[in-house]
Amino acid sequence: MKVLLINGSAHKNGNTFLALSEIARQLGNQSIESEIISIGAKPARGCIACGQCKAKGDNRCVFDDDLCNRINEKMAACDALVVGSPVYYGQPNGTVMSLVQRMFFSAGELYKGKPAAAVAVCRRGGATAAFQTLNMPFMMMHMPVVTSQYWNIVYGRAEGEAALDTEGMQTMRALADNMAWLLKNIHASDATPLPERETWQPMNFIR
Repeated sequence: MKVLLINGSAHKNGNTFLALSEIARQLGNQSIESEIISIGAKPARGCIACGQCKAKGDNRCVFDDDLCNRINEKMAACDALVVGSPVYYGQPNGTVMSLVQRMFFSAGELYKGKPAAAVAVCRRGGATAAFQTLNMPFMMMHMPVVTSQYWNIVYGRAEGEAALDTEGMQTMRALADNMAWLLKNIHASDATPLPERETWQPMNFIR
């Protein structure tokens, strides 16, 4: 079992990385493998709704000059996803949201049914709004949302300050424990298969 963690901060070793690293360590204590991938400071394209990924059906976005397709490739071999982001103006980093939207649209089948969790890291406020935004795509992809002892929020501004948020770090460990428990039960020999889904019946309000 393996969990992919996305560091949605331009700072490779900043506070978002610290929060995700705490999750990764605790997953390791539960014998769950993990990998942290950082989006870095390079730009990521937003989805332009061209539909080429659906036309080709190859789980790839037509734009291949950022991390989107690389993350999709990694997710094919992973069992769960954690997306962490700093909070900018009460919202997640726009770059990570551009990636998530394209990841799910181009390769949704690679994500469906796999547990997911969001982590928001902030200086002071706006974390709950960012946390909610990060969680919403998971719910559209039939991904069980993994909880912890509180909302998955860590506080810290200067690099390294997140480590001083003792409750926040404990919340990350609780998240990891819950993720490990869910994955072990999903992969147990007597686990029941995912429920059959009805054929999607889209309903537009304007006819």
